[in-house]
Amino acid sequence: MSGFWQMFLDRWQELLELLLEHLNMTSLAVLLSLAIGVPLGLLITKSRPVASAVIGVANVMQSIPSIALLAFLVPFIGIGQKPAIIMVVLYALLPIIKNTYTGITSIDPKVMESAAGIGLTRMQQLFRVQLPMAAPFIMAGVRISAVTAVGTVTIAAFAGARGLGWFINLGLNANDPNLVLLGAIPASILALLVDFVLSKLERAITPEGLKPPDRIVQLSRARRVGRSATALALALLMFVVPVGASFAKTLHREEHTIVVGSTNFTEAIILGYLYSELISENTDIAVEEKFNLNGSPLAFAAIERGDIDMFTDYTGVISPILLKQPMETDTQKVYDTVVRLMADEHDIEVSKPLGFSNEYVISASPEAAEKYGLETLSDLIEAAGQLRFGCTTAFTQREDLLPKMEEDFGIEFKSVTGLEGNIRYQAISSGEVDVTDAFSTDAMTVKVDLVPLRDDLSFFPPYQAVNLVREDVFEQYPQLRELLAKLEGAITTREMAQMNYAVDVDGENPRNVAREYLKSKGLID
Repeated sequence: MSGFWQMFLDRWQELLELLLEHLNMTSLAVLLSLAIGVPLGLLITKSRPVASAVIGVANVMQSIPSIALLAFLVPFIGIGQKPAIIMVVLYALLPIIKNTYTGITSIDPKVMESAAGIGLTRMQQLFRVQLPMAAPFIMAGVRISAVTAVGTVTIAAFAGARGLGWFINLGLNANDPNLVLLGAIPASILALLVDFVLSKLERAITPEGLKPPDRIVQLSRARRVGRSATALALALLMFVVPVGASFAKTLHREEHTIVVGSTNFTEAIILGYLYSELISENTDIAVEEKFNLNGSPLAFAAIERGDIDMFTDYTGVISPILLKQPMETDTQKVYDTVVRLMADEHDIEVSKPLGFSNEYVISASPEAAEKYGLETLSDLIEAAGQLRFGCTTAFTQREDLLPKMEEDFGIEFKSVTGLEGNIRYQAISSGEVDVTDAFSTDAMTVKVDLVPLRDDLSFFPPYQAVNLVREDVFEQYPQLRELLAKLEGAITTREMAQMNYAVDVDGENPRNVAREYLKSKGLID
């Protein structure tokens, strides 16, 4: 645990910032769920068939995996907090709608007849009788929704919305349980705190006569009002203040802002920080970071939509995946094609190569390499039927990778398992798989002791790192062209691997690693 506490002390300021972002998204989602769920729950009490249909739809929405729902929303809404909040709202609606409906319909009809008999209007019946009597049911639903929301919001990090899920994702990438705990423990504490505050609010608004006998407390009017005011103040502090602060921040956003994006692995995040810090330290332009986007297609969609202004990627990904070009292994041809099509078809300017190329390197465990004589890709093809292949899901799905390998060489591995991030290195080091996909700048290949297989068939395309920038950014900020060009050809493969190692193995903050590199090159003070 000493490593965890040291990491907490080193990164507590970042943790506080992410915690506030997490609370903001949770609060807004819960308030929206309340604004939609309670009125909807009241409306469906008028018709049992409508109630069944609405609750059924809410049930279906909650049964959809949250990451799938988020992935569905992003192409229509964009990246950032908006799709994440909508996802959480859709998940949080069911308990609120269902408990509101149950609370209202469970009221004895004779009570409502009595209320009408003494002359109460429908609105008076609702606010003086029905809602107070249904309050325990409604608050139970709100508590379930709020606690669920705290956990679900962690997934928002995959859409560039940060929150506590940012640390969890970094920890998964770096195979660092301390980083995972740095995100998970505060999320758990926040969930307990939210439930505690809402339990106090539930107790304050529930009429004494509806409480169990052992929980009824005889209080003076002054003390009852004071307790209710305290509970309401806590709820406002927990839910309303963060939302108000978020809106204020949005209204006062800097006029000149550049949005730097990145995909969701260590190297991409480091490169994102390199550009973010370079701009921040050398210009008066405000920089917003939307990192950890779930893959190149999502980042590309974001830059086309204008959600981000730049991100780094690789020519071997851009050409076949983003631009749908046929496979090509000539380095210059691939680069020239990427530059031309990005400019002509998408109004995106591609930088000169940054200096390193992050090539695919199929790697084997030392035991498998010795047992099957694996040194080259040709050796892998011959022994494929006896090998367990654990690779990223992207490798299994991209048409230019495993599907093409199977089609071109007619190979069939003994088993193929999709494993994300550094989990595949855990699998190969523990002997659960024999071979994995790796990259030439991966830090984990050094830590785990793998045997890289030489690509004697020239199967993989070149993967030169380049920066993609919207052309209108340079039109608005012409001074950025010369500044960003300072990273072109500046980063060697060894330097990139060292930066990855510092984050993935040594557990350093990727922002600090990026800053140290820029300082070493004299690009920032």
